[in-house]
Amino acid sequence: MSVCASAAEPPKPKVSVWITTSDHAMALKPSPAAAFDNGKRLPLHIDVDADQRFQSMIGFGASITDASAWLIQNKLNPTQREALLKELFGPAPGLGLNFARLTIGASDFSRHHYSLDDPPDGQPDPQLKHFSIDPNRGDVVPVTRAALAVNPRLQVMASPWSAPAWMKHNNSLIKGKLSPRYYDAFARYLLKYVDAYAAVGIPIFALTVQNEPDFEPGDYPGMRLNAPERARLIGDHLGPLLAKRGSKPLLFDWDHNWDKPQEPLGVLADPVAGRYVHGVAWHCYGGEPSAQSKVHDAHPEKDAYMTECSGGAWEPLISGGLTLQARRLIIQSPRHWARGVLFWNLALDENRGPHAGGCDTCRGVVTIDSRTGAVSRTDEYYALAHASRFARPGARRIASNETGHELDNVAFRNEDDGSLVLIVTNSAKKAQRFSVAQGGRTFRYRLPAKSLATFVWKQ
Repeated sequence: MSVCASAAEPPKPKVSVWITTSDHAMALKPSPAAAFDNGKRLPLHIDVDADQRFQSMIGFGASITDASAWLIQNKLNPTQREALLKELFGPAPGLGLNFARLTIGASDFSRHHYSLDDPPDGQPDPQLKHFSIDPNRGDVVPVTRAALAVNPRLQVMASPWSAPAWMKHNNSLIKGKLSPRYYDAFARYLLKYVDAYAAVGIPIFALTVQNEPDFEPGDYPGMRLNAPERARLIGDHLGPLLAKRGSKPLLFDWDHNWDKPQEPLGVLADPVAGRYVHGVAWHCYGGEPSAQSKVHDAHPEKDAYMTECSGGAWEPLISGGLTLQARRLIIQSPRHWARGVLFWNLALDENRGPHAGGCDTCRGVVTIDSRTGAVSRTDEYYALAHASRFARPGARRIASNETGHELDNVAFRNEDDGSLVLIVTNSAKKAQRFSVAQGGRTFRYRLPAKSLATFVWKQ
């Protein structure tokens, strides 16, 4: 009798689990499944409400900088290159990265400084007769096209680090400001880039007008462009040109840190420029992710995107490591309305380059040994993997409560099959047990110290 009764009991719904620890002893490792039951809730408890839905995600990824593209194209043989691009951009067991960023001209992670309109005599070229993407044809173009071949859904945005030198007051790519008399030429320069890339098979879905417009680096291309100046550039020049096109690219403002939300708020409040801006791009190097919500609350019709955050050899990254990156970028940024999350360099070499000025302590999502082509995977790789492999394009963020006690989470619902994805970090120096409830059922799990986990189940 008892055997028959037991056989008649339906199986407990299973929850698939993958875990990465900060020492990579467990690295995206399939782990013992959890099982829903009617058991008790623990003091640390997460309620997941799949009926309360927020923004849809375009995805997770990194920047295909000049340095990244040059390494992938020149320091990997064809077999290594194909394997790496499939691993990064392909479906599971690949990471399924589906968001990327390109630089319009040089950044610090270029091997030399250049723009896409550098007349040989250095004279102004307002008709853009010398515009050319030839500097990108040997690396950025073929690598981005290869990534798109692996993942045709890859969404590519682009940002300039500086206008061409002749457009600036100081006639230099380094420091300086955009001369108002060249606002129109710069707007056309950005759209000429979009069209040139479309012609080689790389659609650009979004632009920003300036990377980090509140920072003036001393040894690589940069350009200050404050909120009133961006509002005039967008409202009087770039915005009307975009409106005439009637299609993409979308336009994101700011492209800088969380610590000055008044900057994008200033542009969005402009009655002319604000209507052309689709969203706000954010970086992680100052302030807190909650700034994204401050701007979203003021302008709920505008999207948010995390468009740059680098790993590297500095505090607090050294001590925070994997869980810090995952907590701030993968968890907190979407909890504060980000529809996409980008780390900085997709790949750097064993010397944290190549670069021309700028950061000499940054690291890529992967490290490519320039002598052998061997690839190693960083904390950023695993932080991305725990999201991009499981929360697919179009996934909706769903409600889940915060628990405190160095346990952080974010939840998504994949719209294609209804599966639920819960990403949890344990930043504590000890293992922690917690429970999760969804749809009137509960499971419990013990997460190792300093670790990141992804839980997937069907409703």
